[in-house]
Amino acid sequence: MILSNVISQLLGGMVTSIEIFLLTLLFSLPLGLLIAGGRMSSFTPIRWLMKIYISIMRGTPLMLQLIVVFFAPYYVFGINLSADYRFVAVIIAFTMNYAAYFAEIYRGGIEAIPKGQYEAAQVLGYSRLETFFTIILPQVFKIILPSVTNEVITLVKDTSLSFVIAIPEMFTVAKQIAAADASIAALLVAGLFYYIFNILVAFAMEHLENRMSYYD
Repeated sequence: MILSNVISQLLGGMVTSIEIFLLTLLFSLPLGLLIAGGRMSSFTPIRWLMKIYISIMRGTPLMLQLIVVFFAPYYVFGINLSADYRFVAVIIAFTMNYAAYFAEIYRGGIEAIPKGQYEAAQVLGYSRLETFFTIILPQVFKIILPSVTNEVITLVKDTSLSFVIAIPEMFTVAKQIAAADASIAALLVAGLFYYIFNILVAFAMEHLENRMSYYD
């Protein structure tokens, strides 16, 4: 098959992969911060609930989580859902999974900030919320960027797991084309897409790190 035809057939899958990537980041980054707050809460039930949640999300395969989120409404609650729920289920599962990882990254960054900064902010009259959002959080972002970059790059590749509930993301489309044409051209193009996408993500994150550097 001509390469241009392969690429044109893959375009729809590429768009789906990018949508999964962007929506997962959009929801999981703020959710991870909330979970980190619960994980560090002085209220024991919430702290343990978040610890259990993080343990489950990090301790079970994302593929299994996709299956559970997709099939649970029907088999547990007897709810019949439309075909559009497939994509929604992917976003829910990816968001829940990555939020758990981001929560631990946030927690590590927050705990790396010296407690003296909290005390100094209190002396200056800052409230706890003002201290966190104006003094602590900007420093946390700088500390956690390398770890966040690793997770974001992993997310690019993990979008291919959507095939498990028949979402036609790019890798799924590439496999279908390869099977129909008895050629690996589509798979090679898909691999190149993931590689270029990851290079762009790494470049953007490195640029962000440089912008936040104290030494520039």
